[in-house]
Amino acid sequence: MQNSETTLQLRLWTVEDYHRMAEAGIFGAEERVELLEGKIIWMVAKGTAHRSAVGRTDRLLQNRLSNLALICVQDPIRLNKRSEPEPDIAVVKIDPLDYADHHPTSSEVYLIIEVADSSLKLDCEIKAKAYSQAGISDYWVLDVVSRQLYVFREPSPEGYQIKSILAEEQAIAPLHFPDVEILVLEMLPPVIGDL
Repeated sequence: MQNSETTLQLRLWTVEDYHRMAEAGIFGAEERVELLEGKIIWMVAKGTAHRSAVGRTDRLLQNRLSNLALICVQDPIRLNKRSEPEPDIAVVKIDPLDYADHHPTSSEVYLIIEVADSSLKLDCEIKAKAYSQAGISDYWVLDVVSRQLYVFREPSPEGYQIKSILAEEQAIAPLHFPDVEILVLEMLPPVIGDL
């Protein structure tokens, strides 16, 4: 009889393992996965509200932060040797080589934004902890269902020390760009009945 208290030992993958698996064709072309804390995570299918919010936020940040930062959309960032997520939006330092030789690392990230339609728990708990442990100072989760913004700041190994929720009519500025005020509503898809 097996002891029910036995802890399962998992084989955690490194970023290098993950890249080798991709190069070997282990992941199908249609499979969307990312590496988080050594585990390969299936990315949730994106709905129309999600797609709209990502596009609106990308255009907004491109306009407001042009020549100040690079805006990456659903591109990999390397947090550590076991995590290479693909956040919906990453605002990163401008690199003269446009990151031709590496993915942006934690020290090169100003802000990460995840858009949540069905992934709110994953984004606010698991991803928030991984981003906090990697030292990402400014992490936002745009909840397109409840039409609000979760803001996580002051990272620590245990998780973010400051967490707040903003309503759609409230404004915020990224920590690294305090003069760039953004209304939460500007990132959200329009309400169809209001058009």
